Amino acid sequence: MKREMQALMGMLLMAGASGMAATLDQELAAVAADQAMPLASLSVLAVRGGKVQYQFQTGQRRIGASAAPANADTMYRIASISKMMTTFGVMRLIEQHLLELDADVGQYLGYALRNPNFPDRPITLRMLLTHTSSLRDGAGYFWGADVAIRDQLTGGAPGMWASEAGPGDYFMYTNLNWGVIGTLMEKVSGERFDRLMKRLLLDPMGLRGGYNPAEFTAEDIDNVATLYRKRTVDTEVWNPDRPWIAQVDDYSARPPAAPANIATYVIGSNGTLFSPTGGLRISAADLGKVMLMLIQHGRYQDRQILRPESVALMFSQQWKHNGSNGDTYRGLYQSWGLGNQRFGRGRLVEGGGFTAAGHLGDAYGLISTFVVDLQRGNGMVSLIGGTGTDPDSNPGRYSAMTRSEERILTALYRHAILGR
Repeated sequence: MKREMQALMGMLLMAGASGMAATLDQELAAVAADQAMPLASLSVLAVRGGKVQYQFQTGQRRIGASAAPANADTMYRIASISKMMTTFGVMRLIEQHLLELDADVGQYLGYALRNPNFPDRPITLRMLLTHTSSLRDGAGYFWGADVAIRDQLTGGAPGMWASEAGPGDYFMYTNLNWGVIGTLMEKVSGERFDRLMKRLLLDPMGLRGGYNPAEFTAEDIDNVATLYRKRTVDTEVWNPDRPWIAQVDDYSARPPAAPANIATYVIGSNGTLFSPTGGLRISAADLGKVMLMLIQHGRYQDRQILRPESVALMFSQQWKHNGSNGDTYRGLYQSWGLGNQRFGRGRLVEGGGFTAAGHLGDAYGLISTFVVDLQRGNGMVSLIGGTGTDPDSNPGRYSAMTRSEERILTALYRHAILGR
């Protein structure tokens, strides 16, 4: 009788899970098809209690003559979630005593890195990782293989440095911080950034993709999502009546090319080259593996990827808004760890209740989310492969995200994590 009851309970749980998945599939498909902001493709994943609970994909990874649907292995250029992934590599180099959080980064670069408005104040890796370095994006944050980042950082270009606040004083989300971080990683390791990240993180975890599509296999190139908008490539004018227009990673006609002049690139001269800021291509499924690694205190399967104390340090609070010490971008940024954002209970799902850390991304039409509650072992990944209308015309009701993002995360949380 006991075994019969256990079998019956198992069948009921499976039926409930199947019903939950079907309901959630329909709800997410409706979000993707909503004409308020149609989505080119969507790939999501939810983790509950340290296990993958749900995965779903809809839409097309390529649109047009070579149309192909998104699938569980489709990789997306995940934009600024790449910063958090890069930080995992930074933490491994810290574990190997090649980098220190509070050392003057000039000792690694081989030249002084100083805000010319505050020349006596050193800049540290911790400042770079918490967006408090006083660097700014006004003079750009990406250069080709033939450009030395030193010349850009020390050349006095307008918009490169804050004038009102020195290193450590003020939070301002700045992509250039990660170009410097990538340069530091190359300097201390002697390896090109894209290959270094494969060695430190991707290969040990068996993750596909990387920061350099030119070195992907043909099979992986075929499964990289093209990112789309319904607007022209070179203007900011949206037109939902236009067809989907490829913005980046359109490999239907030709495979990705290596950066120009890469054969003569000097390792450590320009860490922006492979975009530690936003250039990682990876699937939602593999991001789920990263999430499980974090929940398991740095361990994935039988390998310790990061030390437990490294994970704890990385996701501990390093900066908190006090009303005047940072630009919160419409209230989005309230607390920061090392290379990751900390979200309060009311900022991710409707009605609140989900406290998490992670990162958001937004570039070339893609909108991405990676959020994890390390204490409870719950988390969500959402990768949107392009939007058909201006996201600013579809604002969220309770957050700085779009309404589509709010609906996706709330649906995942209620059905896949809470089981309602």
